[in-house]
Amino acid sequence: MQPIIYLFFKDTCREAITHYGKVFATTPEIMSFADMPDEARAEMPGVPADMVMHAALQVGEGWIYASDDPSGDTPRMDGCNVSVTLPTDAETRRVFDALSEGGEVRQPLEPAFFASLFSAFTDRFGIRWMVMSDGKDA
Repeated sequence: MQPIIYLFFKDTCREAITHYGKVFATTPEIMSFADMPDEARAEMPGVPADMVMHAALQVGEGWIYASDDPSGDTPRMDGCNVSVTLPTDAETRRVFDALSEGGEVRQPLEPAFFASLFSAFTDRFGIRWMVMSDGKDA
C-alpha cells in the first residue's frame, strides 16, 4: 500500500496539473466532468463540463491525484505540504524555480542539516510544497 496525495482546486486543476507535468517531465491523465456517463452527469447540474473530475500524474515512483471542487468551497490545506526529494542539487534548483515562480517562498532554497538543499513555499495555485535534495552535485 502506498499513500497518494489528492489535491483539490477551485477551477485551476487542469492548469496546475499540466504545469506539474511539465516540471516533472511526465504527462498527466485528465478526465473532465464531460467524460462522465450521462446518468452520473445528470446528478451534477450546473457543473461546467470542462472542470476536471479526476487527474493523475506520476512523479517518480509516486502519484499526485487532483480534481476541481465543483462546490467551490474546498478549504485551504494549510497544514499539508507536497514533499519531493530530488536526486541532485541542480534538479532541486530547477524544480524549486519552476514550482515557486509566482508563488510565496516561506523558506528560501538553502542548505539544511538534513539535506544539501531545502525550501518550503506555496505555488501560484495555492499548493504548499517542500523540495529538498538527496545529495550534492558532483
